[in-house]
Amino acid sequence: MTSDQILVLGVVLGIFSIPAIVSALSERRPPRVAALVLITAGCLVIWAVQKKPSGYSLTDVPKAFVRVVGQFTQ
Repeated sequence: MTSDQILVLGVVLGIFSIPAIVSALSERRPPRVAALVLITAGCLVIWAVQKKPSGYSLTDVPKAFVRVVGQFTQ
């Protein structure tokens, strides 16, 4: 996997975990699985940043999404 793919996976997992956390908290349940997914997403983002020699800036994140989607549409 490329660092772009790892970054995109981490961001997508992080975004999907937020509604799960809110849902669990609103139902007064501990958000165990959602918190684990959020931690995993954070680890993936950190790994992607460390794997790319120049790192990522905030403006690079949308470009990474475009590169990853472009890989799958070809």
